[in-house]
Amino acid sequence: MYPSPQRARTMNRSLLNYAIALVVIPIALLLIGVRLSSGASRTGDGPVAAPTFGYELVAAPTEDTAVFAGGCFWGVEAVFDHVKGVKRAISGYAGGQLTNPSYEQVSTGETGHAESVEVIYDPSQVSYGKLLQIFFSVAHDPTQLNRQGPDHGTQYRSAIFYRNAQQQQVAESYIKQLTTAKTFSRPIVTQVAKLSGFYRAEEYHQHYLEQHPNQLYIVINDKPKLVALKKQFPDIYTD
Repeated sequence: MYPSPQRARTMNRSLLNYAIALVVIPIALLLIGVRLSSGASRTGDGPVAAPTFGYELVAAPTEDTAVFAGGCFWGVEAVFDHVKGVKRAISGYAGGQLTNPSYEQVSTGETGHAESVEVIYDPSQVSYGKLLQIFFSVAHDPTQLNRQGPDHGTQYRSAIFYRNAQQQQVAESYIKQLTTAKTFSRPIVTQVAKLSGFYRAEEYHQHYLEQHPNQLYIVINDKPKLVALKKQFPDIYTD
């Protein structure tokens, strides 16, 4: 269901869907079968190495928040929706100057915001380090600058928005670890920035994959991320 006045990207993607269907859908469907990870800049279909610290669980149930940006928020949200210990994953906007921006404003690329996902989780079940490992393994390709797949612009940049010094330390250390290990064939361009605010996106963006599982954009770009999550992290994958 697409609310009428709002959806520049939906309209653009609908046109793209028709083009793909007419021209390259056989190739696309073949690629779906082999695309087990969004990390095209690395080889192998296993997860990246776990962080050397920030991976430990806390003793008692509690609640914490992480914010990630990795291209279109539909697929990133869907990944974290299927992680055990995540209570809620919310699509929204972070990293910009405008308070409570709209999708149309963010889509211009002029507000400084990135399409982001707020992950509310129980650190007694899943650690911040584990969320980072999932983020770098299956949620997006951290070597793509200001883009993911067919989406281009600073609003689609790779970013980790930290809430405190501990999250900053874990994130920066992990990127350094992955870089030193040459995990990716290209440099990691993920931004690590202080969270200045998170703004929930319009309601039609929430749980988009769940509501539109057969949309061609979702089938090609986002469903493979769930396949990769289930394969690489079977112990923490949940339906």
